[in-house]
Amino acid sequence: MKTEFDPHAPFEPDTRSTWGHWHRAGCGCALHSRRRFAQTLAGVAAASVVPAWAQNGVQVDEASSLSQLVPAEEVEASAAQQYKQMLQQAAQQKALAPDNHPQLVRLRAIAQRLIPFSNSPNLRSTARAANWKWEVNLLGSRQVNAFCMPGGKIAFYYGILDQLQLSDDEVSQVMGHEIAHALREHARERMGKSAATRGVIEIGSALLGLGGGGRFLADKGGELLTLKFGRNDESEADKIGLDLSARAGYEPLAGVSLWQKMGSASKGAPPQWLSTHPAGATRIRDLEANIPAVEGLYARADKPAKRYAPPKPSSPSSPADRAG
Repeated sequence: MKTEFDPHAPFEPDTRSTWGHWHRAGCGCALHSRRRFAQTLAGVAAASVVPAWAQNGVQVDEASSLSQLVPAEEVEASAAQQYKQMLQQAAQQKALAPDNHPQLVRLRAIAQRLIPFSNSPNLRSTARAANWKWEVNLLGSRQVNAFCMPGGKIAFYYGILDQLQLSDDEVSQVMGHEIAHALREHARERMGKSAATRGVIEIGSALLGLGGGGRFLADKGGELLTLKFGRNDESEADKIGLDLSARAGYEPLAGVSLWQKMGSASKGAPPQWLSTHPAGATRIRDLEANIPAVEGLYARADKPAKRYAPPKPSSPSSPADRAG
C-alpha cells in the first residue's frame, strides 16, 4: 500500500510531548522499518578506517569541559525519544516521507558518504559517535530547516530542498554542518553551561540517579529540537561541514553558494534555519578562508558515482511559510 506523504504539510513538531509515552516497540509500523537503514549507517560508521592522507583538514579546539556536567547517555536518550515522537507526529500528519521517496533516498545516500568520516582525528569528535544508531528522515513542510540531534538523529524539511533547489554538494554542506553539532556535542555543552550557571549540578548526582543533573536534563530535554547554538559553535560546525563534505567527494565551494542562497532566501521573513544559523559576508569569508585546508581532501576523495536532482520547484511560498 502506498504511503501518503504531503511534502508541503504544515508540520511543526510538538515538543511539549517529549516526555510522554514511548512509541510501542516491535509494532511493525513504518517507523520501525527504518531501523534497517539506521543499522546500516551504524555499521558503516563503526567499520570505517580513515586513510593516512585524509588525516589532515581543518583544525578545531578541544571540546569544552562543561559538557561533562551533563551525562552524554542521558542527552542522547532524550534526543532519541524526542526524535521518535517527532516521527510519530509527522506520520500522523502525513508529513513523514516513505523510505522510497526520491529525496529521502538522496539524503540517505549523501549521509552514507559523510558518516564514515565522522571519526577523522582532526575533528575531535566524541568517541561515542562510533556506536551511534544514525537515522535520516524527511519531513513534509515548507520550512527551510534541517537538524541533527545528539546521537546522530538527522531530519531535513522538504522546504530547504525545494525552496533553495539545493545541489547534492549543497545538501552535503547542510548535513555536514548539522552532523558537526552532534559530533562536537554542542547541545550537551550548552546544557552543561546552563546547568553550571544555574547551579543545579549536585556533587555525586551520577551516583544518586535522578539528582540535580537528572532533573535539569528532564526540564531541558524538550529544547533539543529548538536549541540555538552560539557563534563559536556555528563557526566550528561550518568548518567541520566543509571537511566532512570534502572527504566525501562533495565540492567545498558549495558551502559558499549555499550561504549565498540562504542570504537571498532571508529577504523578507528569514527562514527558520537562518534564524539559528546567521549568514552574511563575514560567514562567507570565513568559509572561503577554510577551503584551502580541505582542497587536498576533495582532490583525493572518491566522487559520488550517482548524482541526484533537487525536487521539481513548487510555487513560491509566502513569507509566513518561510518564517517557520
